[in-house]
Amino acid sequence: MSLFRLGAFVVASAFMVANIFAAAAEKDIVDTAVEAGSFKTLAAALKAADLIETLKGKGPFTVFAPTDEAFAKLPKGTVEELLKPENKAKLAGILTYHVVAGKVEAKDAVKLKSAKTVNGASFKISVSDAGVMVDKAKVVTTDIQCSNGVIHVIDAVIMPAAKK
Repeated sequence: MSLFRLGAFVVASAFMVANIFAAAAEKDIVDTAVEAGSFKTLAAALKAADLIETLKGKGPFTVFAPTDEAFAKLPKGTVEELLKPENKAKLAGILTYHVVAGKVEAKDAVKLKSAKTVNGASFKISVSDAGVMVDKAKVVTTDIQCSNGVIHVIDAVIMPAAKK
């Protein structure tokens, strides 16, 4: 590939990514996640826990969003069990553990040791050469701007500690 073509490809790619994020900034957190296509399990879980309207609300919210691949890492049958109506409260507790009130962008999150979630518990934030971790999940994409907050994509589902 010539240097000119490589440069043109990089510029075109940058414009494409900028357009995706610009479009996301006009949509709320739920619509942005659904349109991304890699959060089908999260969307189903939000619906089962009756949290769709909340996350479509004014906010602002910061969502640490596990991908479909992250949900697939859970033990077999876990997602199906959590989606049952009788487990709605438990599911809501797990999902709200992924949400922080307010808009916390990556540049601010890396300065924190922990963050208090909407469910009342806090998760640990650590920064190393390997990247940023939220509990045991790695942050793989940051600062997806939405009309009512921001999404950071994580590679695992984080679980609140069992209440004693």
